[in-house]
Amino acid sequence: MLHVDAHPLLALGLVHATHPTALGAEASPAWLVALLAADAPSPFEPIDSLTRAAVRDLLRHAGYKPTGRGKPASEYLARAASEGSLRTINSAVDAANAVSLHSGLPLSVVDIERVREPLSVSVAKAGAAYVFNAAGQSIDIEGLLCLHDADGPCANAVKDSQRSKTRAETRRTLTVIWGARGLETRVHAARAWLEELLLRLGAELAPAHDTKLA
Repeated sequence: MLHVDAHPLLALGLVHATHPTALGAEASPAWLVALLAADAPSPFEPIDSLTRAAVRDLLRHAGYKPTGRGKPASEYLARAASEGSLRTINSAVDAANAVSLHSGLPLSVVDIERVREPLSVSVAKAGAAYVFNAAGQSIDIEGLLCLHDADGPCANAVKDSQRSKTRAETRRTLTVIWGARGLETRVHAARAWLEELLLRLGAELAPAHDTKLA
């Protein structure tokens, strides 16, 4: 169950998957790692300036500034891929990163066992921040659309929180596609391709009607 606050620019995509084994049990297969290359084949046309602008407008709508280290995760992936430094993490995250890289849409991957219901999507409040890596670095997320659980914000289109990220033991994931109005066709294609990749990896997917948008 996921409540989504009304938002004039948001076009959200969600994929809930149960993986055949813990994500740390096996490395990503070669065919998936190959999709992390900037020139890998994908279902998408090249990312244009209108797509990038729509994503940035979504993030800045409530006052957040998506620049510098706070830019959309999809832009970070594009740069890393162009430099040959985009590395494999685990199959769930690699699949999401491949979709994000080629669609131009930011994606979040959350370990369902590490968050507490209720879940919601809303703009982070004034002063909000969280730790986003194992080194303890934090990001200020005031004004940024975030996935929230009972303990507060835990993921967004820039950097996901350390407390909700996947780990070696992860078996169940929720992937959030942070799409913008006007990019609905791209959001649907991103969800469809992610589902295809996850099914190829042996994951079981929850039916779309199991996720309620309120």
